Amino acid sequence: MPLPPDQRPLDFVALGRAAVDLYGEQIGGPLEDMASFAKYLGGCPANISVGAARLGLRPAMIARVGDEHMGRFVRETLRAEGVDVSHVRTDPHRLTALVLLGIRDQTTFPLIFYRENCADMAVSPEDFDADFIASARALLVTGTHFSTQHVDRTSRHAIALARAAGTGVVLDIDYRPVLWGLTGHGLGEERFIASDKVSEHLQGIAPLCDLIVGTEEEIHIAGGSTDTFAALRRLRAVTGATLVVKRGGHGCTIFTGEIPGTFAEAIDCPGFRVEVFNVLGAGDGFMAGLLRGWLRGETWRMSATFANACGALVVSRHGCAPAMPSWFEMESLLARAGRLHRLDTDPEIIRLHRTTTGRAPRPLVTALAFDHRRQFEDLAARHGKDASAIETFKGLIAEAALSVGDVAGAGAIVDDRFGRTALHRLGDGRRWIARPVELPGSCPLIFEAGDDLAALLRTWPAGHVAKVLVAYRADDPPDLRHAQEAKLLSLQALCQASGHEWLLEVIPAGASEGGADRLVADAVRRLYEAGLEPDWWKLPPMGTQAAWRDVADIVRDSDFHCRGIVILGLDSNEDDLASAFAAARGESLVKGFAVGRHIFWATAEAWFAGRTDDRQAVSEIAARYRRVIGLWNAAGTAVPALAAGGAR
Repeated sequence: MPLPPDQRPLDFVALGRAAVDLYGEQIGGPLEDMASFAKYLGGCPANISVGAARLGLRPAMIARVGDEHMGRFVRETLRAEGVDVSHVRTDPHRLTALVLLGIRDQTTFPLIFYRENCADMAVSPEDFDADFIASARALLVTGTHFSTQHVDRTSRHAIALARAAGTGVVLDIDYRPVLWGLTGHGLGEERFIASDKVSEHLQGIAPLCDLIVGTEEEIHIAGGSTDTFAALRRLRAVTGATLVVKRGGHGCTIFTGEIPGTFAEAIDCPGFRVEVFNVLGAGDGFMAGLLRGWLRGETWRMSATFANACGALVVSRHGCAPAMPSWFEMESLLARAGRLHRLDTDPEIIRLHRTTTGRAPRPLVTALAFDHRRQFEDLAARHGKDASAIETFKGLIAEAALSVGDVAGAGAIVDDRFGRTALHRLGDGRRWIARPVELPGSCPLIFEAGDDLAALLRTWPAGHVAKVLVAYRADDPPDLRHAQEAKLLSLQALCQASGHEWLLEVIPAGASEGGADRLVADAVRRLYEAGLEPDWWKLPPMGTQAAWRDVADIVRDSDFHCRGIVILGLDSNEDDLASAFAAARGESLVKGFAVGRHIFWATAEAWFAGRTDDRQAVSEIAARYRRVIGLWNAAGTAVPALAAGGAR
């Protein structure tokens, strides 16, 4: 079937599994010896949808999730990745499916499905309509969602709507014997068990499809024979669909017409010879790449190249959905094909994956920064107060921030030492949160957690940003400069390992004096030359648009995927902030501000001295925070209201 024109709003709709994968973090042992698990989005159609979105397609999902924490995680992760979730329903009676997975070695990947009466197996015809199916160029269905009478009826209904609308139908065979009831729960990794019943079932679906994709084992079950070509001929007897055989490291072979006697006589596309770490999810990445080519009108050979490249990138990583590559990564691999074999250690691939995937858009940051520690200790000591008073006051700052209401980009920079209560109050997942890791005043830089920083980062929510303040100039003595750069490089490596973004706040000595703009630009340039690529920069106010443009150009030239720059406040008054915000107007990399002492310090001095009470303190801080947001707006950048549900 020719694909419908590209004017339809969606490239494809995927129907089926949307689950949570709990991946064992220890490698090389049985699943029962896993001591900790990483939580990822999972499920074949969900993985494919994420992979396709990262490659620039417009996917949507039809699924159900539970009315609980894991269901919210699935929906919000899909949404953040750019997948349309308008038809991901909440099932009030069933739980979101879970899967436990492990990596024993290069060929053994134990897994257990927790899918008894799960939400996505209850997806029903009433969850979607003909108009929604017709809004897509293709419908993707998977084998698991024909494994019970209910989901078989639902999937067939979706296919009927697709065929009536001229929407192409794609089948990922996705054969899991355990989900067809052919093996025990403890053999979830089993990929093939012969079953005449399953073969007959799949052959009843094949005539309704335009594209059918599977591994050799999946072609065997669909065709009812362990001879690959006999199975292909049986499928060809019942369907005119294009048949794609995934062949692991050998690549894939595509059959558009009669089935020949060898792979070489069809469209045979070699794979990428790379070191395998984890094959789980590779087929989903393959399908995402194949759809990227097919739905964008590429030849079958080019589509297969995309598919093989995506599969090669996924096998080098931990996880399924989070391992899906971006278009930037695929371009990098294709440009160096034949010269890359250890994708897991290639610096460019690692950097691109980190900076171009898994990030919700963050166009604005309007943060209240109150991670100050030494200043509060001095203030408390002057008034005979202890650490509990500092924590209480920081709780009042958090209350003030919350009272301002939902503002796009709303966030905070808060410390662990005195701000734990504030962090808990603000940590609803809707706000941008950064947390300092430096020992205040240290130069050369020292981490407050010392050698335990890696362990500390593991306790942070995934969305929190590691913020580090460094007093740094490009013309510092070489020993000092190199020591600080080495410390920052170690933080960068720790954040890459933990998956956290990091923010580099640079205050050059003398930044409050003449020539500050040049000091900032020189420091940023030198830090990039040292190999540092922070996700965010936090920089002192600069006086002219030209100065901001110079710094932003350095950032763009050094790291095109940097998230942006936020302006810090130092001791600025409102006039200073207004001037700084106006100077940054029109520079797209300047995403907002992280201002603190101007907003709360006068109130802090009065509160610790007993001249004002809690309610007045909250009111004053909230009023100043609103005024700073107003100054940002007045500089020409509006701050729209935060949508319900918020960006993660």
